[in-house]
Order: sequence, then structure tokens, then C-alpha cells
Amino acid sequence: MSKLILIRHGQSVWNKKNVFTGWVDVPLSREGVDEALKAGEQIAGIEFDVIFTSVQIRAIETAMIAMAANNSQKTPVVIHTEGKMAEWTTIYNDAMSRNVIPVYRDWHLNERYYGELQGKNKAETAEVYGEEQVHIWRRSYDVAPPAGECLKDTAERTIPFFTETILPQLQAGKNVLVSAHGNSLRSIVMHIDGLSEEEVLKLEIPTGVPLYFEYKDGVVKRAM
Repeated sequence: MSKLILIRHGQSVWNKKNVFTGWVDVPLSREGVDEALKAGEQIAGIEFDVIFTSVQIRAIETAMIAMAANNSQKTPVVIHTEGKMAEWTTIYNDAMSRNVIPVYRDWHLNERYYGELQGKNKAETAEVYGEEQVHIWRRSYDVAPPAGECLKDTAERTIPFFTETILPQLQAGKNVLVSAHGNSLRSIVMHIDGLSEEEVLKLEIPTGVPLYFEYKDGVVKRAM
């Protein structure tokens, strides 16, 4: 039985400022750092074999900070695949190579793209467009904000990535940590839990709280 842990990144500086973030690459707030540390303490006893994050710094920070509390003696190492970083990050020691937890970054796990709302304060945006319209942009399944993605669009990139890249790791008996975002994880949980388009709209994924799943008998399900 292998384990899958999903973590939404800790509070970001724009979460704190109530600003639409999307693909803008902002870091964690001080509170977000604390959330990542607390999450790491909760999963400290799990020995991970592989880590996946989005390419956004708040998700990468969360994974690395959480792993600082892990009981494993292995080192999480970001895997680079292009240019000099791919060549010059080679580890020339067999013992240390075996002591690495590979960390893979992939844009398919990025937050939902909020288009022309990015950088705008949520409360001020509601004053301009009306609370009902902003609620539709934020919480409907297939209505996108101006020039942005709806949750359906996000699911069309996250779910194939889960089934084609993450699931085979679980099938191979590996424990997997995924550090990503509210909407990218909502779509993955929708797939795992078999939620309808209506049910997923009610799903809330808080920052910095681990979600526990297990792969057993060919099925990924929530851990009890």
C-alpha cells in the first residue's frame, strides 16, 4: 500500500492581501511558512519516495519547508532537465544518489489561471462587477473569468497529469507528496473522490493542511 499526500501551499502574501493570484509567482507569507512547518510535522513519519510541485514558488517553498520536519534522512532535491542545470547538478556519489527524494516541478499542477483578474483585490473587484458575478467566476465549474481558466479548464490539465505521471508512482509502491494549489488540487480530488461538477464547487481545500490518500487494490481512496 502506497501513500499519497496532497498539500495546498501555505498562505501566500497575496492570499493575505485578498488578491487574485493565479499564475503570478508570489511567495509565502510568514503565516504561510508556519503553516508549511506545521504540515511537515503532521507528515513527518511518512518516508516519501517522490515529490511533485507546480512550478510556482509558493508550492515549492511549501514542499521544501514541510520536508525540513520529516524524520527521513533523505534529502529532497529539485530535478533539473534543461541546460547547464541538468548537466551540472549531477550527483557523483552513489550513496548520496540513493539518499535523494526527487522533486519534480510541472506547470500542469499550477494554480488556475485567473486571467485579467490577476493582481486585483477580490473585494474591490466585487464592487466593480457585483458580488454575484465574481462568485460565478470563482465558484462555477465552466464559467471562466475574463481571459482566464474555469475549473473545467484546470481539470483538463491536472487530471491527465495525475493519471499519467503521479498514479504510476503509486502503482509502483512509492509514497508521493504533491504540493500545489487550491484549484489544481480541487480538480484532482474531484477525480479521486468521483465528485460531480456540482459537488466539487462545495469542496474547500485549506492552505497548509495535508490531505491523506492511499493506493490499495488498484484504487486511490482517502485514508481513514
